[in-house]
Amino acid sequence: MAGRMNTPTFARVMRTLFFIGGACALTASAWGQGISDPTRPPAALSAGASAESGAAPAPVLSSIKITPTEKTAVIGGETVRLGGRYGDARVIKITDSEVVLRTSAGNETLRLYPEVDIRPVVVEPAAVKKPVTKKRLPAPTSQGKTG
Repeated sequence: MAGRMNTPTFARVMRTLFFIGGACALTASAWGQGISDPTRPPAALSAGASAESGAAPAPVLSSIKITPTEKTAVIGGETVRLGGRYGDARVIKITDSEVVLRTSAGNETLRLYPEVDIRPVVVEPAAVKKPVTKKRLPAPTSQGKTG
């Protein structure tokens, strides 16, 4: 009988394992609720929001690629080069954070991060410090020497 497990002990072990497994499953589902997809566009730019208003969806700038030889942007899932066309618009400028489209209605700027306000940093000149000069001791005189 030493090789067989005692029935009350086996039941206790199984209950404990079942409890631990259930607690882990509940914890994992609670952690997953707070995580959102970082690649998903903001809700205001999604197709559902524009369909409710009846307006055509605004083009969404997804990414920008700048190399020494070319500049490209992904707008609405379509890769467009500088000078190329996106729908009825022409891409006239690509920077590291925005793309400018020229349409018949005028220029339209698409920002890579529309909710971020990027402003140049104003660097104030450093205060000019006066150079520190060391005080010099007077030169020793020959009067104190014996000869």
